Amino acid sequence: MNESNRQRKVAQIIQEDFAEYFRKQAKESKQTFLVTVSDVKVTADLSIAKIYLSIFPTEFRTQIMKEINENKAQYRNFMGQKMGKQVRIIPEVNFYLDTTLDDVEKIEKELKGEGDNPIL
Repeated sequence: MNESNRQRKVAQIIQEDFAEYFRKQAKESKQTFLVTVSDVKVTADLSIAKIYLSIFPTEFRTQIMKEINENKAQYRNFMGQKMGKQVRIIPEVNFYLDTTLDDVEKIEKELKGEGDNPIL
């Protein structure tokens, strides 16, 4: 099913707002890490936003995803402040870890013969 223009616009606004928010959080943190909003999908009724995050370095992934999921209400509140006048319902936010780049790297290693697959 294709996304409507409204879904794409709302997803783009969410992606830009959260990208800036996570950039500021990383800058203020004592640890050095990077959280990138790689994609946002919004349901047709605009009630749920699925936000896909890439986190580097990888050793911080579990800890950061745990903190983000514990503070979902705070993130939804942030989103309400940013886009409250543009939508009637502030979408519920769900965060997912995007491992696409890891998968690409793993496949490239396998193709070069550096992975776990035996060469036949």
